Amino acid sequence: MASRLTWCQRFQLLCSPRSVIAIAWTVGAIAITRWRLRRHGLRAVTPRSFSGLGASTPAVFAVVNRLRPTCLERSLVLQRWLADHGHPVEVAVGVRRDSNDGVLAHAWLDYEQPPGYTELLRLTPP
Repeated sequence: MASRLTWCQRFQLLCSPRSVIAIAWTVGAIAITRWRLRRHGLRAVTPRSFSGLGASTPAVFAVVNRLRPTCLERSLVLQRWLADHGHPVEVAVGVRRDSNDGVLAHAWLDYEQPPGYTELLRLTPP
């Protein structure tokens, strides 16, 4: 959606009061989720988002892509956001072998499955 908007439309979307609240929540949720993952592992709980901000989903995705959290942090924050706004998705965690016979782990939202990964775990929406 964002790629079809003009620069001015994007600016207006990101500067609306609801988007500013959603952006602030996203920055905080990434930091809190990072801390909780280090402390509690996969039992970490991402903070709830505010209701009534569903139209700000493009702003949340933009911030997540800009801040570049780990794949697990990204997936958990987006899972919480989407679940809180009526679109529950599962987070999948999987592995694949790299070219040096090492193992790469990755986390993704249910609808984003990358090729070549063997799924090991699914985390249901909160």
